[in-house]
Amino acid sequence: MENPEVTVSSCSPHDDENLCSYKRHSSVSQEALLEDQLRRKLKFFFMNPCEKFWARGRKPWKLGIQLLKIVMVTIQLVVFGLSNQMVVAFKEENTVAFKHLFLKGYMDRMDDTYAVYTQTDVYDQIFFAINQYLQLPNISVGNHAYEKRGAEETPLAVCQQFYKRGIICPGNDTFDIDPEIVTDCLYIEPATSLDNTTMGKHNLNFTLDFPRLVAVQLMFNLKAINLQTVRHHELPDCYDFTLRILFDNKAHSGRIKISLDNDIAIRECKDWHVSGSIQKNTHYMMIFDAFVILTCLTSLILCTRSVIKGIWLQREFVSFFLYYYKKEVSFSDQMEFVNGWYILIIVSDVLTIVGSTLKMEIQAKSLTSYDVCSILLGISTMLVWLGVIRYLGFFQKYNLLILTLRAALPNVMRFCCCAAMIYLGYCFCGWIVLGPYHVKFRTLNMVSECLFSLINGDDMFATFAQMQQKSYLVWLFSRIYLYSFISLFIYMVLSLFIALITDTYETVKHYQQDGFPETELQKFISQCKDSPNSGRYRLEEESSASLFCCCNGCSGHI
Repeated sequence: MENPEVTVSSCSPHDDENLCSYKRHSSVSQEALLEDQLRRKLKFFFMNPCEKFWARGRKPWKLGIQLLKIVMVTIQLVVFGLSNQMVVAFKEENTVAFKHLFLKGYMDRMDDTYAVYTQTDVYDQIFFAINQYLQLPNISVGNHAYEKRGAEETPLAVCQQFYKRGIICPGNDTFDIDPEIVTDCLYIEPATSLDNTTMGKHNLNFTLDFPRLVAVQLMFNLKAINLQTVRHHELPDCYDFTLRILFDNKAHSGRIKISLDNDIAIRECKDWHVSGSIQKNTHYMMIFDAFVILTCLTSLILCTRSVIKGIWLQREFVSFFLYYYKKEVSFSDQMEFVNGWYILIIVSDVLTIVGSTLKMEIQAKSLTSYDVCSILLGISTMLVWLGVIRYLGFFQKYNLLILTLRAALPNVMRFCCCAAMIYLGYCFCGWIVLGPYHVKFRTLNMVSECLFSLINGDDMFATFAQMQQKSYLVWLFSRIYLYSFISLFIYMVLSLFIALITDTYETVKHYQQDGFPETELQKFISQCKDSPNSGRYRLEEESSASLFCCCNGCSGHI
C-alpha cells in the first residue's frame, strides 16, 4: 500500500519543538495515527503497576523498592532512636544531678519557685556551689571531671553584674543611677580544694552591693563519658558540660531567682579501647546504612525519571491539543502529569540519604549531630509511610480518604486563612490584657498553645480558675474573653470546619457511585478502548510509531 500524502507545514522560530513536530505530520491519516498513539501513551502513563505489568510486562520495581525501603528505613529509625534516647537521657540526668549538687536545698520540680530572699541566703548559695565544685571529685557519684586546657584545669568564674553608679532611697522617693552595666569576675582554681577548708567570705574578697546588683553568675566547665552505650554495642561519647548558675536580681523585687543552665557538647573521645565485638557490630550497622542509601538512591533515580517522563508527556499533550484542537489545556489537567506522590518520595529519599550519611558519621565518631540526624530520619520515615498511600489509592475502597483530602484541601486552606485572622486577634488581645494576671498568657507562644487547647476542649476549668482576681475589671474581661472564644471556635468555627470536610466526603462518595465528572484529559483518554492485556501497548509496536518518528516510518504502519 502506498504511503499517504504528507503535507509539510513550515515551523515558526517561536513554535514549541513538539508543536513543530505535529506541523510536519499534518495529513488526515497521519493525524489519526498520532492521536491514537497519544491516547494509548496517556492511558498507559496513568495505569497502576498491575495494569502496566499486563500491558507491557513491566515489573513494578518502584513498588517493590518502596516496600523494601519501608522495612529498612523503619529498622534504621528504631535503632537510631534507641541510641538517641540514651544520649538524651544522659543529658537530662546529668542536668538533674548538677542541680542537686550545686543548688543548696534543691528538690525536683521546683525550678520555677527556686529563689532566695535574704542577703545571707545569697552568700550561702554562692559559697555552697563553690565548695561543691571544689570537692566534686570526692562527692560526685558520676564520672565527672574538671575540664583541662593543656596541663591546667579551667577555673570557676564568679561574675557579678551591677549598675556603674546607684544611690537609691525608696523612703524619700529619690534615686540617682547610671544604667551602664559593669561586670566584675573572680576566678577560683580547682586546686584550691587541696587545703581541706571550706570556702567562705573570709577566704575570698567577695562582697555584693545589693542595691546596685543586677545578677551574679557562676560559670564552670565539666567533662564526662557516657559509658552506658557500651552495653548496647556502641562506642561511648565524651561530653563537655558548660554550666551557668544565675542569681537573677534584675527586678530588684526582694526575690532573687536562681537557675542552672547546662550547655552540652558531644565530642569524639581522643583515646579509647574497648574489648569485645563492638567494633564489628558498628561495621555491620554501617554496612546496613550504606545499603539503605543505595536503595534510596535507586528509588530517587526511578521516581525522578518518572517525573521527567510525565513532564515530557505533558508538553506533548499540550502541543497536540493546541495544534489539532486549537484549545489550551487547563492548568488542572496539566498538573495531572506531575505526580505529587513521586515528588514526596523524592524528598523522603533525599532526607534519608542525608540522614543515613550523618548516622554513619555519628557511628564513626566523626560527628555528633544527633538532633539534626533524628529530624532528617524522622521526617523521611514519615514521608516513606505516607508514600505507600499512593499504592493503596489504586483500590477504590481505600481511595476515599485520599480523594476527600485532595478535594477538600483548597476549601480548607481558604477557611483556615479566614479563621486564622480571628485566632490571631484573640491571641494578641489575650496576651496584652491577661498576660500580667494569668500564667498561660505570659507570652504569645503560650497564648496560642492555651487557645488551641481550649478549642480541643482541654484544660478549660484550669484556665478559668488560674485567673488572678487582683483587678475586678480584668477578671470580668477574662470571662467575656474566654466564653466568647470558646463559643465562637467550638460551636461555630470548628463545626463549620468539620461540615466542610463532611460535605466533601459525601460529594466524593456520591461521585464514586455515579461516576466522577470527566475532564478534557479524561475524555480524550477514554476514547482508547484497548485493554491492558490487548498487546497494543508493547514497546516493540510503539517504537516505530512514535510521535517523533520520521514520516516514512509512521506511514508504514497505517
